[in-house]
Amino acid sequence: MTTVKKDQWTRRKVVIVGAGAVGSTFAYALAKGGLSDEIVLIDKNRELMEGQVLDLAHGLPFLPAVHIRTGRTSDYADARVIVLTAGANQKPGESRLSLLQRNAGIVEGIVEEIVKHNSHAVIVVVSNPVDVLTYIALMKSGLPHGRVIGSGTVLDSARFRYLLGRHCNVDVHNVHAYILGEHGDSEFAAWSLTNIAGIPFDSYCSMCGKCSNHTEERRKIVEEVKNSAYHIIDYKGATYYAIGLALVKIIESILHNRRSVLTVSTLLQGEYGIENVCLGVPALITQNGVEKVLEASLLPDEQKALSHSASVLKKAVAELQQSS
Repeated sequence: MTTVKKDQWTRRKVVIVGAGAVGSTFAYALAKGGLSDEIVLIDKNRELMEGQVLDLAHGLPFLPAVHIRTGRTSDYADARVIVLTAGANQKPGESRLSLLQRNAGIVEGIVEEIVKHNSHAVIVVVSNPVDVLTYIALMKSGLPHGRVIGSGTVLDSARFRYLLGRHCNVDVHNVHAYILGEHGDSEFAAWSLTNIAGIPFDSYCSMCGKCSNHTEERRKIVEEVKNSAYHIIDYKGATYYAIGLALVKIIESILHNRRSVLTVSTLLQGEYGIENVCLGVPALITQNGVEKVLEASLLPDEQKALSHSASVLKKAVAELQQSS
């Protein structure tokens, strides 16, 4: 892996490609957190881009010191992190493959510009389907695999923790739990890694005594995690607040070298017995992106679920490549 020197950049500059709901909400959350020195928004819709930046700039008197502005592709050159939120929305009657083809083309075009400007940034893909597009971005870039990551199941894991905390009536900060695999229908809960304040979840359930049917309650919670995005989209058209906050957590670990463990989408090269696919697994995030994939000891059914998720994603990539 290419190591980034601490003095390579003079500013903690984050470039956000896509000024829509997700990109602008992330920009707001990032500015509020005071983690970045400079936030640059890029979008083909110039009026949208200008409007979002102006709206954010008017709040600067209430924010930590940060420079917020519109940008162009030349801003890739000295960025610390480049976050890809740009993507097409599904048209009525459009197939999933057709949407994937369009978004793959968008991501490939952005990555081509990033490489052209010899950027040393960590690339974070958010556009959906995030795991497939992370793989496409990585292959197109030719960069070390740790430098191109996806938002993965960081948000799904947060949803899981929230639901467990609510169900168990425990502060969410004391709940440690992961959703692994695809950011999508084949994702699964790693119950063997779940604990409350260090107490394995099975043991906590025995102590709590709240549920008469643990298996059924767990199934309901996992289903709610999987369906959360669908419900929110039905209610208000899109999800953007929670993913904006999840992105802040990822970017914080990169900009400030926090060495956080997060379930980002990253390329597996034999870990968990899986190769050549990007999906969400626990990984150590540093200033260089993914430093290491952490191989947890999964139960046999969890390992099977992870392998199934990998096969689903590999099939999607193969279909995309065949249609190109």
